[in-house]
Amino acid sequence: MPDPAHPLQVALPLPLPRLFDYRATAPTGPQDIGRRVRVPFGPRELVGVVASTDAPQDDSPELREILDWLDDGPLLSGELLASLRWLARYTHAPLGEVLATALPAALRRGEPVPDTHAWAWRLTEAGATGLAGLRNGSKPRRLASVLQAGERDEDGLDDALDDWRAAARALLKRGYAERIAVPASQLVPAPLAGPVPNQEQQAAIIALREAVGFAPMLLDGVTGSGKTEVYLHAIADCLARGKQALVLVPEIGLTPQLLQRFRTRLGVPIHVSHSGLNDGERARTWAAAWRGEARVIVGTRSAVFTPLPDGGLVVVDEEHDGSYKQQDGIRYHARDFALVRGKALGIPVLLGSATPSLETLHNAASARYGYLRLSQRAGDARPPAVRVVDVRKRPLDAGLSAQMRDAIRSALDAGGQVLVFKNRRGYAPVLLCHDCGWSAQCPRCDSPMTVHAHGRRLQCHHCGHRKPSPPACPDCASLALQPQGNGTERIEAMLAEQFTDVPVLRIDRGSTQRKDALETLLGELGASPGILVGTQMLAKGHDLPNLTLVCVVGIDEGLFSADFRSHEKLAQLLIQVAGRAGRAQRAGEVLLQTHHPEHPLLATLIEGGYHAFAEAELPLREAAGFPPFAHLALLRAEAKHADPPMAFLQAARRAVHDASDRVDINGPMPAPMPRRAGMHRAQLALSAATRRDLHHALDHAVPALHALPESRKVRWSLDVDPLDLY
Repeated sequence: MPDPAHPLQVALPLPLPRLFDYRATAPTGPQDIGRRVRVPFGPRELVGVVASTDAPQDDSPELREILDWLDDGPLLSGELLASLRWLARYTHAPLGEVLATALPAALRRGEPVPDTHAWAWRLTEAGATGLAGLRNGSKPRRLASVLQAGERDEDGLDDALDDWRAAARALLKRGYAERIAVPASQLVPAPLAGPVPNQEQQAAIIALREAVGFAPMLLDGVTGSGKTEVYLHAIADCLARGKQALVLVPEIGLTPQLLQRFRTRLGVPIHVSHSGLNDGERARTWAAAWRGEARVIVGTRSAVFTPLPDGGLVVVDEEHDGSYKQQDGIRYHARDFALVRGKALGIPVLLGSATPSLETLHNAASARYGYLRLSQRAGDARPPAVRVVDVRKRPLDAGLSAQMRDAIRSALDAGGQVLVFKNRRGYAPVLLCHDCGWSAQCPRCDSPMTVHAHGRRLQCHHCGHRKPSPPACPDCASLALQPQGNGTERIEAMLAEQFTDVPVLRIDRGSTQRKDALETLLGELGASPGILVGTQMLAKGHDLPNLTLVCVVGIDEGLFSADFRSHEKLAQLLIQVAGRAGRAQRAGEVLLQTHHPEHPLLATLIEGGYHAFAEAELPLREAAGFPPFAHLALLRAEAKHADPPMAFLQAARRAVHDASDRVDINGPMPAPMPRRAGMHRAQLALSAATRRDLHHALDHAVPALHALPESRKVRWSLDVDPLDLY
């Protein structure tokens, strides 16, 4: 019989709401909780985390032995482990899946915690002697000349040379340069002084400096008001106290500008974590923070799981942004989890936005959060003038009116830059037969396929299915196939044809897939006149000082959506994209093109701004029983056939009803898109007046859901606090 004195309960990355019992050959205790282990699981081997060292029940079967300890001590411990346990309880997700989500992919696979050092480049002896033989003006020659003065770290090379990595590979291949590991502490730039804060900025900086313990604060600042300057002062104060700072940003595209500004101002290495990095780079950032070496960490959603043994400040930039919500797997909200971690660490959490979410504004109005206001643009910048362009009964070219095209010409002739905003990528939303009405539908989704590549390719934006455009209509063989509607590709093509004297650059997911693509595209435009055509990627935080005109095309879809958050999302998007104009010395103008110029949302935003909209929208939310005045959960199910999801959700409805009579249950019903990626989808919406009532019902119902026979025939998920009901 195995020795029962050394039991372990291991959290494994499996969709099962339980821990798994194993035994170790050596004594175990609380000091082992949080260590990774490799264990047998059926015919497989899995990497898990020790969650408990309590003895199993007396009637438990013979325990299997762990295969290997992967860490000398706990990898997850203290505040981070406690917060992750809270997240598992709040999302009603298996602890093993939550812990796996929190670890970088390399550590999930069982790889060792990586060394944490920086990288630099230097010339070899062959490079020093062979430099003269490199072609003058070539990128390898320019890089070699820089390295001739001494080794340079990669961050410094990023600032000094464009596209230096290709040149470095060329030098490496010839034996002229080598990449070396150097201690990160050697790569500290000399900090530079910033502008003197204005009165409102100084008040916010002092409030943060004087905060004691957990202090959630909303920094509500109009676009261009200098929120980043407040962040920098708060981080500098945090570093002066010997603490770590974590900064969350919603998009990878925001990091290059932000990082360069942070590096020049803070005087410490800036560690980065986002999906554009490879697994090794993300693991090194995590490890550097875990060891306390990384003092400032900047990252996107998943960076909220970064260890902070010396945590002193968390900043969530653009806190309203929907990309902070994870939409698959463990459905956490990074902003909300940042607040949970800030409370556990006893540190300030600063939420910054020009268009705060209605939940955050409600919390600030209820005095749950501190409220810091920046009402004026920094420096001499003035708010842009906003005009509504009525396009009813007017001809449009690729969706743009003649008035808008004339305004673009005037702005370019005055030496300015123009942003044409259309929140739909691709060439056109649908391919239609003009003779019989056939349209190109996705074979796997209840959705039309988007036209790409000037009409040559069809792609579904929901499941990714692609195929060439048919040469003729599959139904009637007509050649009258016409792209209907407009996307960023079609607008780009039209503008490039009409404005041949300036560059026309498209910024969307399709054009920015390569690493550093967004930074490269913006660098191509520089300060000269030109046109940017883009989606919401360009509405978030980018500082374009020469942008004088913003043209917003196609806002009408958001005015009449069934989504209860649609007006909030549209208001935020319009204010954010309008805020790109006139951020420096030159005045800015915003044109909103619409078929509904009298819509009350537009009138409210133009006359009173975002806060007037929020004051009108919050009472409507309260009357309708929507957040922040109610608490929601959405139970989704999908299968290859339509019946199993409905059967499962009917059984789930009974389980929730038996668990509590204080939860409103709506459904089951087909999802707004009933079929996606070949799967039939349905959902059950739960609503309660208090968070406690909702979780009381879920605490009792979720274990029953796992036990339902119907659950084995579907793939189901629970989304607590869904951002939308889709």
